[in-house]
Amino acid sequence: MKNEEQREKVDRLWNLEKYGNNTAIVEESGIELTYEQLSIACGNLADTINGRCLIFILCENTIGSALGYITALNNYIVPVMLNRHLEHELLDNLLRTYCPSYLWMPKEQEEEFKNVFYVYEAFGYVLLKTKYEREYGLYKDLALLLTTSGSTGSPKFVRQSYENIFDNARSIAEYLELDASERPITTLPMNYTYGLSIINSHLLVGASLLLTEKSLMQKEFWHFFKKQEATSFGGVPYTFEMLDRLRFMRMELPSLRTMTQAGGKLTPELHEKFAAYAAETNRKFVVMYGQCEATARMGYLPAEKAVEKKGSMGIAIPGGKFSLIDVEGKEIRAPYTTGELVYEGRNVTMGYAECGDDLIKGDERNGILVTGDMAQFDEDGYYFIVGRKKRFLKIYGNRVNLDEMDRMIKGKFELDTACTGVDDHMYIFLTNHAYKDQVKEYVVEKTKLNPAAFQIIIIEEIPKNDSGKTLYKELTKYYE
Repeated sequence: MKNEEQREKVDRLWNLEKYGNNTAIVEESGIELTYEQLSIACGNLADTINGRCLIFILCENTIGSALGYITALNNYIVPVMLNRHLEHELLDNLLRTYCPSYLWMPKEQEEEFKNVFYVYEAFGYVLLKTKYEREYGLYKDLALLLTTSGSTGSPKFVRQSYENIFDNARSIAEYLELDASERPITTLPMNYTYGLSIINSHLLVGASLLLTEKSLMQKEFWHFFKKQEATSFGGVPYTFEMLDRLRFMRMELPSLRTMTQAGGKLTPELHEKFAAYAAETNRKFVVMYGQCEATARMGYLPAEKAVEKKGSMGIAIPGGKFSLIDVEGKEIRAPYTTGELVYEGRNVTMGYAECGDDLIKGDERNGILVTGDMAQFDEDGYYFIVGRKKRFLKIYGNRVNLDEMDRMIKGKFELDTACTGVDDHMYIFLTNHAYKDQVKEYVVEKTKLNPAAFQIIIIEEIPKNDSGKTLYKELTKYYE
């Protein structure tokens, strides 16, 4: 290992041998691995990779996918976590932009790739060596690259360090009081920062991960849940909307201890409903706040405050600090005063990468993140998100950049368009009815998100100011 000090820091995070015979992973197929077996499998995979390098992992909630991620972090290899269903054209663009040394993907996708050669396979995944002539330099603390823009194939990634990942996982484990008896079941993609944080924090304490590709809407998910006695799950607002429709609160789930929610603001009604259910059944319902730019979590609402402080995203996680600033950058000290939320902590990531040359950059944030969210705090110091400063939505937990969607639609159809909306609901404004169905199909195809999240609205003219900038606020009258 080229950097022994860095290697020790990585070992500190994934000390697999410490938990020996504890079950580490259970897959819905029936395959199980202990921590000792997982450690051996990671060593075997690492032995086939030539030192520190960049690797693209096409993710799904399976042992093979998890193996690639854990191996990379354990062996000073930098993974780029991507949805395995990412459109091939978009993936090709990312490959050309970053020139990874290896690809780790489901074996059935192997035939889709040219100019690569087979190296190794395990648990349904295959390792392919690429033939790019260029290999970009990697900053010594760079541990992981995650996208912030869902499935649109944007080349913009968040650069996370080893300290970011370790500190955030430790903090999450502390405030959720996690231990080796936990058995979380996957409900979120592994390439999504929230889903990955669940894996990170539970591996840290020797818990057992229950991996399934099934959704909450499938009977097989609940069969696996009950059979394996899952103790917790996490969800975005859409998850809890679906659970409510499924009459979740009537289900017999004796093993369930904890429900966590992040990825956007839950409606006050649903927040209150699940908080009350948790209190009545002696369970925990923990609302959390985070961004990929802060590794994952920045704030949480303690379970005992879930009913009393409904609508709040809580307080800063252990080791973190919140503050609000006004338009002049001065700190706001009075309760119920709106300002931009600022977070400080060791989990604040190093910055962005938009091309291969950016991978050599160091820490550009120095532990401070101006979130872009507008918030207030009450007299007890609990924070409430009241809006966003920048133009993006969270749709079923996936952050979607509205300006990027505008550009994509205009580029494809050469139409005047404007995208706006609220969390889980995007409104796409067009002036040409003939393209209504085509645009919606295109957006669904590009984002890989539920069509129900998108609504096309036809208007005579997109409102603009004198300089030609779209007046997005004027569009709200069509859906509020």
